[in-house]
Amino acid sequence: MARRPAKTGGTISRGGGVALGEAVFRSLCEALQAGSYRAGDRLREEEVAQRLKVSRTPVREALGRLAARGFVEPAGGRGLIVRSLDISEVLELYAMREIMEGAAARLAAAHASATEIDALRDIEQAFVEVESDAAEMARLNRAFHEAICRAARNRYLDNASRELQDWIALLGPTTFTVVGRPLTSHGEHRAIIDAIAARDGDRAEQLARAHIREALRCRLKLLQKQ
Repeated sequence: MARRPAKTGGTISRGGGVALGEAVFRSLCEALQAGSYRAGDRLREEEVAQRLKVSRTPVREALGRLAARGFVEPAGGRGLIVRSLDISEVLELYAMREIMEGAAARLAAAHASATEIDALRDIEQAFVEVESDAAEMARLNRAFHEAICRAARNRYLDNASRELQDWIALLGPTTFTVVGRPLTSHGEHRAIIDAIAARDGDRAEQLARAHIREALRCRLKLLQKQ
């Protein structure tokens, strides 16, 4: 069983002129994506402020933004808790993910450079080498899909995909904990890369959409066990 990552720590930097509230918000979103916070976990202003070494004001602002987006909800006067998605939300999320990942793969087949395709192969090789670490596979999987999205050369798709990743973080344990999923995912990734390298947009989109449908099948397996 993969060890759960530690909660986000360290100081917050305003690098690049980013406002402190925005920096805290980004840090909390990254913690969600990394699995540092999961459905049901409590978020208290004072604890987050101490951990990130900032005042409570930017933390309050960041938590307000998370609540507005529906990522957290009130916990009966005891701060906020990370919310979980119901089955209808999960199905809607994967339906949108299938559309977006398919579009990204199609566009990547038209625009990806040779260097970007090589980078995809490198990520996939790293994925294979950590087959016993589900958390690391999940991180590399995100890197793989983010790389395809960047290669698509569409800033609006890229922005929408980043927001979708925040929602995916609320789903809980990675599907790579399902028996056999790492191996099938590797084959699917490899086929997608080959289609992109062949400049076959139709096939790249078909494969990417099928890949997400298989991920949904594994996700539903996990939900049935809860």
